[in-house]
Amino acid sequence: MSKICQITGKTAMTGNNVSHSKRRTKRKFQVNLFTKKFYWVEEDLWILLNVSANGLRTINKIGLNAALKQAEAKGYIDFRDIKVLSF
Repeated sequence: MSKICQITGKTAMTGNNVSHSKRRTKRKFQVNLFTKKFYWVEEDLWILLNVSANGLRTINKIGLNAALKQAEAKGYIDFRDIKVLSF
């Protein structure tokens, strides 16, 4: 699985390590990702998402269903990519 938030679309950024002598070498700034279980009330099922910390705040603010619809509209997620958990 790639390191992309399924709600906000955040990916890794590139930058430089800067030493004391100001030499620069390339590095990556990774996304703060979590694999989280959510209960999707409208569909009555549990799903598994890769979500960044900012994505968690978005879900808490506008709700899971609205966040998923917003992510689908922006092209960050496809409903076929959502992993459904069965209990």
